Amino acid sequence: MVFWVFGYGSLVWNPGFEVDEKVIGFIKDYRRVFDLACIDHRGTPVLPARTCTLEEHEGSVCWGAAYCVRGGPEKEKAAMAYLERRECEYDQKTLVDFYKEGDSEEPFVTGVIVFTSTPDKISNKYYLGPAPLEDMATQIATAFGPCGNNRDYLFLLEKALFDIGHEDDYVIELANEVRKVLGIVKSGVAIGKRLLWSSSAEMREQKRSSANPSPSTKFYCKK
Repeated sequence: MVFWVFGYGSLVWNPGFEVDEKVIGFIKDYRRVFDLACIDHRGTPVLPARTCTLEEHEGSVCWGAAYCVRGGPEKEKAAMAYLERRECEYDQKTLVDFYKEGDSEEPFVTGVIVFTSTPDKISNKYYLGPAPLEDMATQIATAFGPCGNNRDYLFLLEKALFDIGHEDDYVIELANEVRKVLGIVKSGVAIGKRLLWSSSAEMREQKRSSANPSPSTKFYCKK
């Protein structure tokens, strides 16, 4: 037995479970959006974080990483149990075709699992829906939970996509808007253009905080 799971958010840089193979690639007709609430990792019920989910959009592609788990039922069961606990805000598991980098015609793997969310505020209590860019940036700049800042999640995703060679314009735009908000908060004056990702010092701090959560939250703080 074997299963594959596609990561498009924190799984891109930090899967958090034992994998046997990692492949960079994409899925079709989906795009990444920051429309999902997180109340136990990077936010709280009072001030939810915004984390990414997928939105169906014909013609779009979403780049990320697919992970393969082999080794028998027990290993696969443990990996899936971990993922379901970690991705508890996502109410759907969808099966998709995954395309390997360099081949957009034939799927590299079919039936790849991807965690998604129902885009309905009534049936899905974690769905926030879209909002103006400035409002999302303010929320992301200020939200904080047991695992750290919401903004760190966004900046780490931005860098992870850069590292695999497939940046997301939407993520870059949102991250730069968050930096603008942080500049206003700190100095009262909007900052000018900055790098598309945080400085090396900022990234070291983000990685440190993600890698060293408090003992009581270590299992959950993979996002």
